[in-house]
Amino acid sequence: MSNLTGRAPLVAVVGATGTGKSELAVNIARKYNGEIINGDAMQLYEGLPIITNKMPENEREGVPHHLLGCIGLDEETWTVGNFVSNALAKISEIRARGRLPILVGGTHYYTQSLLFHDALTNKAHDEEPVKNAEKPAILEEPTEVLLEKLREVDPVMADRWHPNDRRKIQRSLEIWLQTGRKASDMYEEQRTRRETAGQSLLSEDAQDASLLRMRTLVLWVGAQSDALSKRLDTRVDKMVAQGLLDEVSALLNFYNGRIADGESIDTTRGIWVAIGYKEFLDYQAALEKGDTSPAQYNKLLLQAIEKTKAGTRQYSKRQIRWIRIKLNNAIDTAGAKGSFFMLDGSDLENWQQNVSEAGLKIVDAFLKEEALPDPSSLSPLAAEMLTASKPDTSTRADLWSRKHCEVCNTTSVTESDWTVHVNSKRHKKAMSSQRKRALNSTTQAATLPGQDIVEEKTKDD
Repeated sequence: MSNLTGRAPLVAVVGATGTGKSELAVNIARKYNGEIINGDAMQLYEGLPIITNKMPENEREGVPHHLLGCIGLDEETWTVGNFVSNALAKISEIRARGRLPILVGGTHYYTQSLLFHDALTNKAHDEEPVKNAEKPAILEEPTEVLLEKLREVDPVMADRWHPNDRRKIQRSLEIWLQTGRKASDMYEEQRTRRETAGQSLLSEDAQDASLLRMRTLVLWVGAQSDALSKRLDTRVDKMVAQGLLDEVSALLNFYNGRIADGESIDTTRGIWVAIGYKEFLDYQAALEKGDTSPAQYNKLLLQAIEKTKAGTRQYSKRQIRWIRIKLNNAIDTAGAKGSFFMLDGSDLENWQQNVSEAGLKIVDAFLKEEALPDPSSLSPLAAEMLTASKPDTSTRADLWSRKHCEVCNTTSVTESDWTVHVNSKRHKKAMSSQRKRALNSTTQAATLPGQDIVEEKTKDD
């Protein structure tokens, strides 16, 4: 990191939903004359503050927020290329005012693409499509057709993705259709560049070999899984109490209005996949139909709330997984582990002390370019979570290995995933059941009804 000394700083606040990222960012901005850049894909959309979990205006303490509510509901979510270009422009504007840019948000592929010159999402799988270009008709074909075509043009990527992962299969094929280049070749080029950059870090005259765009401090607001799950469930209940259903109804009316005008809307992307909308569609449909009993209405409502809670918990796990594997490994490769901190927000009663105050002290030392503490020393949770859970195999074609378990009808795309599967309780249970069925079949075949009579008759003859 010495080659970044003296360069303009950036503070990035990451973490799962519901951990208090936005509050920490505001506290940092207030103390260090900062402005906040939103890095959450859903919060790019205008309106719908409850569904998109925007920080209420009165809690922002007058701190300017950028890229918040800046696109219409009818627009697709920004590609990473679009986000990075807009975020870099805002960073320049903020610095021109002599203020500190602070990035905060839970869409961590946005964050990673902004922090690193050569993040995987900048060049390959999420590469920005040609503006205003119509998508080739083949991309609307069934997933199995897309996979067959991808196998023709880029068999390495076809073997990389799970056969049911339509979005990734579609995107890999789209890259080839738009650029004429294989996504797998792009990944391999990136890996080579990373290895070269990693080696140059050992050289005394390395020039910006860290791959970081700027001198960056990353603060990860975390929490123990049990504590976070309970907190997320409570937050969903509060969202319902604060008017979530009104926003669901408004968004559904917006959709119906566009359909009535003859427009087509892809509900598999954009605001339509926001957690807290699609989960309530069955309930909304029953309300519109108007012939459901009060008991059934209540049942559908409770089911929708539980789906929203489950979806939120699953989303938080995916966010943590991204940080532990992708972001953690990228930071390690960049030689920047000393500027990556986890703040344990498990205990809400001591959140100010454990997260806000601890974070502000680290920011202070970072801005003054003073020695930073050992990240793993902050808490037992930090020591555990700042160790990558496993290598990032997303751009390592040499680690991809497709295997299919006929017993469980499950496909694994890396050797590590296969090892996890064959050692899982599900697989062992399925194998045990298969052996029992085979044994029963053998036993039944040996004692078929009438078999003894046939044998005796044969002897008599």
